[in-house]
Amino acid sequence: MLTQKELKEFLDAKSKQFNNPDFIADDPIQVPHSFAKKEDIEICAFLTATIAWGQRKTIIKNAKNIMELMDNEPFDFVLNASNDELNVLNDFKHRTFNGVDLRFFVLALRNLYAKGNKEFSGFEMAFTNCNSPFEAIDQFRNLMFETKHESRSEKHISSPAKGSAAKRINMFLRWMVRKDTHGVDFGIWNVLSPSKLMVPLDVHTGNMARKLGLIKRNQNDWKALEEMMTVLRKLDPEDPSRYDFALFGLGVNEAF
Repeated sequence: MLTQKELKEFLDAKSKQFNNPDFIADDPIQVPHSFAKKEDIEICAFLTATIAWGQRKTIIKNAKNIMELMDNEPFDFVLNASNDELNVLNDFKHRTFNGVDLRFFVLALRNLYAKGNKEFSGFEMAFTNCNSPFEAIDQFRNLMFETKHESRSEKHISSPAKGSAAKRINMFLRWMVRKDTHGVDFGIWNVLSPSKLMVPLDVHTGNMARKLGLIKRNQNDWKALEEMMTVLRKLDPEDPSRYDFALFGLGVNEAF
């Protein structure tokens, strides 16, 4: 087992290796990187993160498809799409996320933007005044579900309160909040401190975390995520989520 010093040196090196612009080419984050306007970025990033399970090539293809259905102007579409224009979303499908879910997400985001103020867009404001990602995600879910929806859509925003590690929403928050000097994460939101971000815990990061002794718990749930973050925050109290690049990169790109 590595000492804490050895673990930090190893993960620092791997984070540096993978946290660079080359990472973008094969990752779903490339889709929001095709936009410049803040609101376009955040909407695209959220919808891309929402369907981020399965093969990365398929995720990228389907995220681009969503943007095409929105005429590659997601913010304008969210705010102004007519019923007829919303109907173009009906045939979308990514695994269990379908047109019904996508239409609800658009209308729920429209509702959030209507709540905005001069300091924050309504979307960003949905995560404000919270002490942790746990509270922020729970608050966001409640605000999203104010919009009329079918119960089937609720599973597409995971709930830490129900034990989920909420991988996709934590990934979205990392993209939005983390101040990345290497040009991968956007860092365009200020609602949470980067020090409070959680690594998006999935099969790859979970397997690597267990091999490195960061997690003892068997399930990839919120308790396992908190266990891992306790260690990672000791290694870097200010920017612990950067270690996602190391854990994910090791799991996907190297036979570790």
